[in-house]
Amino acid sequence: MAANYTEDHIRSLEPREHIRLRPGMYIGKLGDGTAPDDGIYVLLKEVIDNAIDEFVMGNGKVIEIELDERRMRVRDYGRGIPLGKLMDCASVINTGAKYDSEAFKKSVGLNGVGIKAVNFLSEFFEVQSFREGKTKAIEFAEGLVVAEMKKPRDSAESAGTVVTFEPDSGIFGDYSWNLEYVEQMLRNYAYLNTGLTLDFNGKKFKSKDGLLDLLNENLQGSEPPIYPIVHLVDHDIEVAFTHTEQSGEEYYSFVNGQNTTMGGTHLSAFREAIVNTIRTYFKKQYDAGDIRSGIVAAISVKVEEPVFESQTKTKLGSLYMAPNGETIRTFIGNFLGRHLDNWLHRNREAAGIMQDKIVRSERERKELKDIKKIARERSKQTRLYNKKLRDCRVHYNTKHKQAEESTIFITEGDSASGSITKARNVDLQAVFSLRGKPLNCYGLTRQICYQNEEFNYLQAALDIEDGLESLRYNRVVIATDADVDGMHIRLLLMTFFIQFFPDLIRDGHVYILQTPLFRVRNKKTTRYCYTDEERRSAIEELKPNPEITRFKGLGEISPDEFKHFIGADIRLDPVQMPPKPKMIEELLAFYMGKNTPDRQEFIIKNLRVEADIIEEAMPVREAMAVEADAA
Repeated sequence: MAANYTEDHIRSLEPREHIRLRPGMYIGKLGDGTAPDDGIYVLLKEVIDNAIDEFVMGNGKVIEIELDERRMRVRDYGRGIPLGKLMDCASVINTGAKYDSEAFKKSVGLNGVGIKAVNFLSEFFEVQSFREGKTKAIEFAEGLVVAEMKKPRDSAESAGTVVTFEPDSGIFGDYSWNLEYVEQMLRNYAYLNTGLTLDFNGKKFKSKDGLLDLLNENLQGSEPPIYPIVHLVDHDIEVAFTHTEQSGEEYYSFVNGQNTTMGGTHLSAFREAIVNTIRTYFKKQYDAGDIRSGIVAAISVKVEEPVFESQTKTKLGSLYMAPNGETIRTFIGNFLGRHLDNWLHRNREAAGIMQDKIVRSERERKELKDIKKIARERSKQTRLYNKKLRDCRVHYNTKHKQAEESTIFITEGDSASGSITKARNVDLQAVFSLRGKPLNCYGLTRQICYQNEEFNYLQAALDIEDGLESLRYNRVVIATDADVDGMHIRLLLMTFFIQFFPDLIRDGHVYILQTPLFRVRNKKTTRYCYTDEERRSAIEELKPNPEITRFKGLGEISPDEFKHFIGADIRLDPVQMPPKPKMIEELLAFYMGKNTPDRQEFIIKNLRVEADIIEEAMPVREAMAVEADAA
């Protein structure tokens, strides 16, 4: 029987309680530090954003960031928080100076929430301000005051603010900081704030040429630009772009120094303005996709009172550059229409190379037209008759309330797919069965998506030919055996997605299914072990003589057991792009390119055979046998 609904059920939470209860509303997902958008990096960003705002207003040219185990310390040399308002700025929600557009005209943090969220979500948080020869500090734990310097003290320290925090392990779990993610964040800050030095544990990040440096850095080791990078700068806007011989589009977009990874109105306006300006210059209505094919670009704009679509500020929703100013679309369109047109007239050789690229893209698109027509007919047959796809009822591209849970498992062979198919949730989980090892598509053209039957079937099953808008499954899970062949198939599938559908990975849709390597049991208890450490612990727990089974293939796991591994306790490892785009090409070339001596040497040095693993386990089992004999 349903409980009565009365006034007693209505609660009003204090801001601290609400942020700790619903942290995702303020920092996005939590995570454990293994992904660059995990919550701990959002906390760091909120602290650094305040220091950046001081620099933008002309105060302090150095920001020091120190990491000691899990504790972060950020020191800026700005004006320092007014000492009498230190408590309010650190702990009273919707309090700050950034509502005053004269003090912080084009700031990222406008809502007075960020630094308080850091405080409330940290098991240790200390803020100290140095200002006009005085200092004051307050220490918090989970947003509650632990110690406070009641009265300001004299200090010879330079003006500025120090924020030290340690994210709450009760909220973020067993997290750890990934230095590569932190360093990439600091690089972006440096590119967007020329003249600023960010010092991270003694390693300095500084940029002279802004977005030009960003593109040069990210293009190193990858596909080289076919003409010199276009770099255009004016008041409140900076853009840089070039083309490579690859297909697809790659963008880095920023608003007021914030990396808007999900784009927004400024990026849409930029993509449109590039097309319009190039069409006008060449006096030809080239297809927009042909113009942007192979483009690598960065755009940074500064907007008064920006409107973001969430507190994490990854997508800009503003339509106007200023409260009463021109639209972002008009501003960017006019800027490129003037400056890019001038650049093309002054650099006619580069303009010619650009046009040649557009023409090649147009020719390739037309050549693919007939192939795609055949592929579409084949994909229709695939959806109707392909026995390799066991579809589910709920799909991601629908408005169903469980659409976010839709999942497809990509398996190797009928044996593995059989176990998953019998154990799956038919409403939410689909299974796509590979016939064996797919083709290594590294270095191949987009035609492979249509000419290779298996990849074409997979592309059709996901419905991603024209982008992710029609993606049918939120989670694309690679489920392969825990052996050499299984690992190879993982690499081949990831190569396919990275080469032709990188946004599928960037947007967090691709995962690796973790299944137990061992089953350890006695007559009363069964333990499934995903690591060798878990196996050792289970053997110790279930002694004296447990039965130990090594699962080499998914087909060896019965459907009754498999349902535990793809249900509520499913373990998924997200597939993530390296923090630096140039690393993608390096990794693909090393692992999926020609069989080089370097790769052979790597395999020889890191090869471990089953006998080694079994031998490591012997001391544990022998010790248990001795105990059993003694008993």
